[in-house]
Amino acid sequence: MAVTRRSFMKGLGVTGGAGLMYGAMSTIGLAPATASAPAFRAPARSDLIGRVDGHHSVVVLGGGPAGLCAAYELGKAGYDVTVLEARRRPGGRVWSVRAGTEETDLNGEKQVCTFADGHYFNLGATRIPQSHVTMDYCRELGVELQAFGNQNANTFVHYSSDTALSDRSITYRAAKADTYGYMSELLQKAASRGALDDVLTQADKDALSEFLSDFGDLSGDGRYVGSTRRGYTSEPGAGLDFGTHEPPFAMTDVIRGGIGRNFSFDFGYDQAMMMFTPVGGMDRIYYAFEDRIGTDRIEYGSEVTALQNTTEGVRVEYTRDGAPRVVDADFAICTIPPHLVTRLNHNLPADVVHALGAAEPSSSGKLGIEYTRRWWELEDRIYGGASNTDKDISQIMFPYDHYNSDRGVVVGYYSSGKRHLGFESLTHKQRLAKAIAEGAEIHGDKYTRDIASSFSGSWRRTRYSESAWASWQGAGGSHGGEATPEYTLLLDPVQNVYFAGDHLSNAIAWQHGAFTSARAVVTSLHERVAAS
Repeated sequence: MAVTRRSFMKGLGVTGGAGLMYGAMSTIGLAPATASAPAFRAPARSDLIGRVDGHHSVVVLGGGPAGLCAAYELGKAGYDVTVLEARRRPGGRVWSVRAGTEETDLNGEKQVCTFADGHYFNLGATRIPQSHVTMDYCRELGVELQAFGNQNANTFVHYSSDTALSDRSITYRAAKADTYGYMSELLQKAASRGALDDVLTQADKDALSEFLSDFGDLSGDGRYVGSTRRGYTSEPGAGLDFGTHEPPFAMTDVIRGGIGRNFSFDFGYDQAMMMFTPVGGMDRIYYAFEDRIGTDRIEYGSEVTALQNTTEGVRVEYTRDGAPRVVDADFAICTIPPHLVTRLNHNLPADVVHALGAAEPSSSGKLGIEYTRRWWELEDRIYGGASNTDKDISQIMFPYDHYNSDRGVVVGYYSSGKRHLGFESLTHKQRLAKAIAEGAEIHGDKYTRDIASSFSGSWRRTRYSESAWASWQGAGGSHGGEATPEYTLLLDPVQNVYFAGDHLSNAIAWQHGAFTSARAVVTSLHERVAAS
């Protein structure tokens, strides 16, 4: 049977999808200029945009998630790609600290990590939701994943209040049992006394009563009196050893003490279990990108100094090993944090400069403490998860690896915003002392012992980042279906310069946001090339 171009294209569409068919059409000059981008699905090789016809060059500024994703997808499509990254490693704000890691912050302090072999902590991103495209890239790049304990019934809540529960360490399971129990009891009483008769029928109230009895673990008369849901002070054993447990806290203390103030965290779409993380550190993703892209196409130690649109494309000036260099290309994809772009020598229009300046840098940081004894497992039976507090440390995150080994790295704080300002300007030694003092109030004196080493970082005090993430005033970049004018403006190219990053997505501060932004830019750039 004779094969026509039409039947061949139809076959491609059936076997490879619209993306492959469109890519083939663009290669032989048949793709219409108005063709729309293929609908998104999990990435696979040559699935996004197909292959480009002819030689087209793109310089990518920044080797973080957005930059490496863009370079990877463009490389699969046949573009000539160069990545300029100021750091000596891939990943940008996403980095994992392990033995040998060195960093000199903007305070001028140099740290060298001395964790034991195989131990690390993610000073950048640390968890991946199941729904994020990050999971798909891990599959495609062969990055092994493991479960991340985003919540744990055995960790503690510790908050200040004007109640008997003030500054008291309470397990999550006890806090949840008492909070949900008393909420259920109160709602049950309100319904039974007719307070909800204007919105509930008798059948509704009967169904609600059944639900609340189970949800709140209520007694036969509709009261919450506590149960084994709160946990045991003495675990049940053999024979007649039924274990012991404490009675619930007083209702008024539970309500006014606010011990349930962080429960909604794991209700969030992006924070709900299960969560995942790469085996060996989040940076495994970016070393995998590096391997696929090729180190010959990534220039580390390259600090960009100028970005100019030209009549032929773009010109980027940078320094590498102290020597000035220049690269000319057809297009540039700029993933440099927006508040740093305006420091470059550029010819961007005033409205774009204003839009870049509207993205607000944020403060956040972490501290890793290496212990030579895993006391959290041995004494508190804590395997993963985090304790939460209203102190400046905000939370203490426990290792999700090396279970039952002789040592481990605890994240002594992961704080953001105003609370992180209490750490940002401190030296590492001062940060450690403050974190240990606050952590000991939650977990006791054992928190101060058996410490082998530590490492801390603040994104705003980290060179080439100077922000944990960038957000937008008012409605945000795209929150609740709204977008600021500045955000919207940066979604379009400025002549031959495109902008990408999580700040230009609906998932700010997530790798998923950076990837979706990069994929949108790659698709837009390729459609432009195909149409021309």
